[in-house]
Amino acid sequence: MSATPARPVVPDLASAHRENRALTHKAGANFSVGFRFLPKERRRAVYAAYAWCRLADDAVDEGDPAGAPARLEDWAAELDSVYAGRPRSAAGIALAESLPRFPVPKEAFEGLLAGCRQDLVKTRYETFDELLGYCDLVASTISTISLAIFGGLGDPRAEARGRELATALQLTNIVRDVGEDLARGRVYLPGEDLARFGVSEEELLARRATPAFGALVSFETRRALGFFRAAEPVKDLVDRECRFAVTMMGGIYAEVAREVLARPLETLHRRISLTTPSKVRAVLSRLVDRRFDLVSD
Repeated sequence: MSATPARPVVPDLASAHRENRALTHKAGANFSVGFRFLPKERRRAVYAAYAWCRLADDAVDEGDPAGAPARLEDWAAELDSVYAGRPRSAAGIALAESLPRFPVPKEAFEGLLAGCRQDLVKTRYETFDELLGYCDLVASTISTISLAIFGGLGDPRAEARGRELATALQLTNIVRDVGEDLARGRVYLPGEDLARFGVSEEELLARRATPAFGALVSFETRRALGFFRAAEPVKDLVDRECRFAVTMMGGIYAEVAREVLARPLETLHRRISLTTPSKVRAVLSRLVDRRFDLVSD
């Protein structure tokens, strides 16, 4: 007689909050700097939302690639369970608990899942406009989720500036993670820009740190910084108690972009990140100057 399979253990709410917080601080070290400045209820909601999105992304990038579609569909099913009031994961349990207070539209998470599905089948982008379409799926949906928690959802000005901030964050991820994406067979740098700077895909795949590649990454990084500057007004369009957290979310990432701009060739071989002292300096400097990007080009 075969043994009955053990039923998965569903975490209690307190355990779910702890698990989401740990995941966020480990996987989202840059985002979590800003999250620390949120009031407890909003911070828990953000941890839950970040953990849910992080695990959706990991369903594509972690584990056997052949199993990625099934893992992603399992996570889509968990989203249905969250909105039906029957979550089973730590992220889902905490997210469901926060929805009455912060009603994030389900469509925002579904947009992120669509972007994750796109990563399974599309690994090249010919134009910058095409890349912006991808950013709308995987990043601008994050803006909708964030504004539902921070305040501002439904305000056309906040939504427009929020999309620009989300695009800035995603473009920073792209220039920071060139080497990691190559290892997964993906090139997010637009093909038209590779041609413009005279960088061949063969050179990219061989990880040749040429002056042309450095110029290309610097160009894309300055694009990201332009989106940070365009997004500045969003800080005053969210609830007052969330404004410094938003300042730091953008500010830390703008600091990362500046680090990439200083060392563009290194993105082929490592993920550029901020040291703890650098993060502390970023926080202290923005207590005086609330801009995302403190450098004037």
